[in-house]
Amino acid sequence: MGEEVTAQEFTGADRTHHREKIRRNLDVFARMLREAQFDTEDPLTGLELELNLIDDVGDPAMRNEEVLQAIADPSFVTELGRFNIELNLPPARLSEGGLATFESSLRTDLNTADARSSRVGAHLMMIGILPTLAEGHLSRSAITANPRYRLLSEQVLDARGEDITIDIAGRERLTTTADSIVPEAACTSVQFHIQTSPADFAAYWNASQAIAGVQLAVAANSPYLFGRELWRETRIPLFEQATDTRSNELKAQGVRPRVWFGERWITSVFDLFEENVRYFPALLPIVDDEDPLAVLDGGGVPSLAELRLHNGTVYRWNRPVYDIADGMPHLRVENRLLAAGPTVADTVANAAFYFGLTRALAESSRPVWSQMSFAAARENFQAAARDGVDAELFWPGAGKVRATDMILRTLLPLASQGLDAWGVPAADRDRYLGIIEQRCLTGVTGASWFVGKMNARDKMERFDALRATLLEYREAMHTNNPVHTWEG
Repeated sequence: MGEEVTAQEFTGADRTHHREKIRRNLDVFARMLREAQFDTEDPLTGLELELNLIDDVGDPAMRNEEVLQAIADPSFVTELGRFNIELNLPPARLSEGGLATFESSLRTDLNTADARSSRVGAHLMMIGILPTLAEGHLSRSAITANPRYRLLSEQVLDARGEDITIDIAGRERLTTTADSIVPEAACTSVQFHIQTSPADFAAYWNASQAIAGVQLAVAANSPYLFGRELWRETRIPLFEQATDTRSNELKAQGVRPRVWFGERWITSVFDLFEENVRYFPALLPIVDDEDPLAVLDGGGVPSLAELRLHNGTVYRWNRPVYDIADGMPHLRVENRLLAAGPTVADTVANAAFYFGLTRALAESSRPVWSQMSFAAARENFQAAARDGVDAELFWPGAGKVRATDMILRTLLPLASQGLDAWGVPAADRDRYLGIIEQRCLTGVTGASWFVGKMNARDKMERFDALRATLLEYREAMHTNNPVHTWEG
């Protein structure tokens, strides 16, 4: 949601006006895709990182405003929960050492920020779901004091008409309810961005969808929620349920969820924005003063504010992004399905695997999505979220196989080719993809390491064991040694 909004109420007239305006946005966007000059030369990549905050004993620290004041760096911003912050790195070109730049920048920024936040009793954690979160931590008071978050929560609950139900069956079972969207704050992630031309966007988005399950399997890092061991990447079902605007009746009618994998391969970025407008009522029907058609006719670049804000409230795991930089419009695929961590090196290895594999598949003469049903990609995504590194996934030509075998035999060589095409230095390519390879060979991810440590502490009270394991995780996280090297 990166837009600033103010607290307000919306009338029926507001929603009618917004519907008319956003359809005008969509018409202008379609014309821009046909006529406008998009920024496509030497594409940039990007990385955003959401972080959790803990206190000295490992419990959530509800202090993000104090932490941000202490850090005093505009690259760090608020997130939904008071125990979350986000770091936005400057975009980089992979051909110019972008992967190593991301790692160096992340380490420097996080070490500096952690030292400063420690002064106010909080420490930064890279993990998908904070394992020490308890249901009592996620009351409405845990929402960051920013009008846009409270407004969004109100609109989701109003659209739903009843409290949100969380029901996740994994190794154990969790059933609870919430009167706000604050459980969404438990779902911190890392986002990778690939800038692309309008002509190439569909290929990059389809490739991103095709490998979503593979990404999750080898990078799962969220096995616990509210003291229960659930899915290896519990963020997936939690996020799907925490922002669900549908009652049970609407689900039964087949209404689409706002956290959405999608339902088809696309032929244009327009397909995704058009689906957003066609399927999803506006949660924030705020209307800008801009006339996008007049701006375009006058030789300017329309902001398309309504279309962009609406897009920010439809939570696709691979989201299309329209943005403007230096007066030029551009498009990005935002890959938002992974948890951060366990270390900076692991996070950048995940980025390298994504950037390389996506490019190789997007530029293939025989696209993988022409050989694989969309339903198979969606089933892979759910299976990987549930089972992590032990998942069995479908891949064309191989059938249903262990994800790790598929990665080692087929996908790592493709990712290597893709990084070569990006112009990534060979030493960086081999280092980061080597981390992915070793995770596959050892079967160790953040999730499997954490569960193994918890099993070794099975005589302890559950939350005491979670705190002890989280503090051990934090110590290893600061070494920047990849998780497959951590002592089992």
